[in-house]
Amino acid sequence: IFIVVGVLIITGYDKRFQTFVSQTTPFNFDGLSAKLIPANTGRKAASGVLNVKPYAAPEITGIESWLNSEPQSIKELKGKVVLVDFWTYSCINCIRTQPYLKSWYEAYKDSGFEIVGVHAPEFAFERSKNNVESAVKKAGLTYPVGLDNDFATWNAYKNQYWPASYLIDAEGNVRRVHEGEGQYKETEEAIRQLLQEKGATVPIEYSD
Repeated sequence: IFIVVGVLIITGYDKRFQTFVSQTTPFNFDGLSAKLIPANTGRKAASGVLNVKPYAAPEITGIESWLNSEPQSIKELKGKVVLVDFWTYSCINCIRTQPYLKSWYEAYKDSGFEIVGVHAPEFAFERSKNNVESAVKKAGLTYPVGLDNDFATWNAYKNQYWPASYLIDAEGNVRRVHEGEGQYKETEEAIRQLLQEKGATVPIEYSD
């Protein structure tokens, strides 16, 4: 059994199997995961898809190395709408968010939208740059990804979950936080609102 499990992990078929089960089961895993996340995060709530009262986004810090780009910072990204996405490559919940992230990036990057993937490793083998680079290439992620191996940015954002997203407006303020899977329509609506808020033209159609 251990040999079979080892082969599945090495070949990546364990993730494919988990994805298959999660996508074909009638059980609502997203609903369950939402219930498992504590409701009281200490943040001040706001109404609508922009669900937190604006607060200054912490700086991206302590990144060991970058993939797909030069080093990124909140200060230098001011003027853009930025989604900071905390993830780790062996997390099935993170893998299931990637089609949405890629779709949003493709649909809105020309309107002034940026995604910064902050890879914070859950396991020791996820600290390897080669492993992360391979996972990024396999997933087809083209936006900037920073290796937060010491959890410096994770701690700066007081983050607790994989995946978790922090949507930042053009002025550098966090306007939406979402932990776990789900609420994809709401997140895209928030992206569009913040782009329109800064005067950008967004596509008429929503992303596929």
